[in-house]
Amino acid sequence: MAELITVDDPEDPRLRDYTGLTDVELRRRREPAEGLFIAEGEKVIRRAGLAGYEMRSMLLSAKWVEVMRDVIDEMTAPVYAVSPDLAERVTGYHVHRGALASMQRKPLPGSDDLLGTARRIAVLESVNDHTNIGAIFRSAAALGMDAVLLSPDCADPLYRRSVKVSMGAVFAVPYARLDTWPKGLETVREAGFRLLALTPDVKATAIEEAAPHRLDRVALMLGAEGEGLSTRALVAADAWVRIPMAHGVDSLNVGAAAAVAFYAVATGRPQD
Repeated sequence: MAELITVDDPEDPRLRDYTGLTDVELRRRREPAEGLFIAEGEKVIRRAGLAGYEMRSMLLSAKWVEVMRDVIDEMTAPVYAVSPDLAERVTGYHVHRGALASMQRKPLPGSDDLLGTARRIAVLESVNDHTNIGAIFRSAAALGMDAVLLSPDCADPLYRRSVKVSMGAVFAVPYARLDTWPKGLETVREAGFRLLALTPDVKATAIEEAAPHRLDRVALMLGAEGEGLSTRALVAADAWVRIPMAHGVDSLNVGAAAAVAFYAVATGRPQD
């Protein structure tokens, strides 16, 4: 059973994992370097545990202690009980869900490890908005994508905002980073995947006509919000596909576009 520790000093060094959670640049540097990430809310914390992530500690407001009692009884890491005011002073924001956990990261698999068994993957280029990353992973999990590959400059899927938006779906879909871009796409092609670049360009084939669900192995390429895929990425693709639009709308948010594209890949997919 974990030790329940009441803390009333926001400068207590035991709370260091939770300091400055709203400082994006600080957390981007600290969390990967220190091998941790923050799970927020009861459901996300439970899903992280079920996915096999080791807990370093938990930070709870008093009313959440009993809610999380079964988790506390099974863990050995310390549990810090704090007032809502102190939690806000430590983290930098009002912790609405009243429960945070610092989790230990796992080593990322290599892209080759994922490509060996996957059939339907998403490949993201320069998607650096954490909300979009979380939304994409949630759709990828819900619609049966096997893996996600990230260009070197994509945002961290385990950043707190990404995890929260995905509702823990980042734990369900394996992912890896490509070491080089766009050269790394060659390893995807060599593994037998057809690279389909999602773009609103009128020269692209409508996604339903491309029938990605009929392909043996397909990699859907998605670019950053606004800019989309780079010219280099488009050139590296095997084909361009687009989502047909109505009412003069030229494009969708990348999170919404990903969900539509993933559904197109899943439609008619043979049951494994």
